[in-house]
Amino acid sequence: MTALDQLKQHTVVVADTGDFNAMKAYAPRDATTNPTLILKAVGLAQYQGLLDDTVASHQGESTGELCDRLLVRFGTEILAIVPGRVSTEVDARLSFDTQATIARAHRIIDLYAHAGIPRERVLVKIASTWEGIRAAERLERDGIHCNLTLLFGFPQAVACADAGVTLISPFVGRIYDWYRKRDGIEFTAENDPGVASVRRIHAYFKAFGYETEVMGASFRNIGQVLALAGCDLLTISPDLLEQLRASTVQVPRLLDAAHIDRSAIERVRFDEKQFRFEMNEDAMASDKLAEGIRLFVADARRLDDLVTARVSG
Repeated sequence: MTALDQLKQHTVVVADTGDFNAMKAYAPRDATTNPTLILKAVGLAQYQGLLDDTVASHQGESTGELCDRLLVRFGTEILAIVPGRVSTEVDARLSFDTQATIARAHRIIDLYAHAGIPRERVLVKIASTWEGIRAAERLERDGIHCNLTLLFGFPQAVACADAGVTLISPFVGRIYDWYRKRDGIEFTAENDPGVASVRRIHAYFKAFGYETEVMGASFRNIGQVLALAGCDLLTISPDLLEQLRASTVQVPRLLDAAHIDRSAIERVRFDEKQFRFEMNEDAMASDKLAEGIRLFVADARRLDDLVTARVSG
């Protein structure tokens, strides 16, 4: 049995790509996208028609509206392949605007509804800022399920769970990158700070009965993936999915709610002031959150430019 097949016995595997063909090859349950992945996909010849058709079918709409339609078009195509859910991202330029995030999320869900996709099959991706978490709290009450992304710090995870968010995406690889650069260490899976972060979050959520799902994301190697076998979900890029499919290494469950020592875990709460202070104290989390938003904004602008160029002919 391949390592990928074994992993699927412990964890829900999610495809981290906008490439439909990759999804068909690895049979994930869910899929997650963002402007970066959509940009990469639109750069492939086989997906150019989706962009052209979206622009041609909705002439006169703003660039922002067309970009949302393109993201939803990709999401709809993906949902024809995967049996579960797709994550679609709110524009990262709204990361510090609660009300605008709520409005954009409703628009995305409305576009999916118009395409015949029920909201149960969509996760709206929002950056894990304080404002983003507050937006997700309101959206969850409205019946819109959220995936809180760009999550690097423990306060982000706890605040999301207390807000009743459906799913969080802690970024294993980017945490690893920060500490590797600072310390000059090639971490193994067992001492990897990104892996340790997800294990801590997973144990905390299970210890206190939170329903929020934990989906490890942003992996650099299959060692990180396998070290989190048993996590609720793992979103994995096609190149790592292929490595897992080519491997027959044994994959034991390493995260198990039944074996958590609840007595050793202290319950914590974060109001806004404490949240902001603790995030500021964590240089890695504050650095990577700010950097992640900047990168997502840059790709959102590139997507804007691509759509605008197509509109202009």
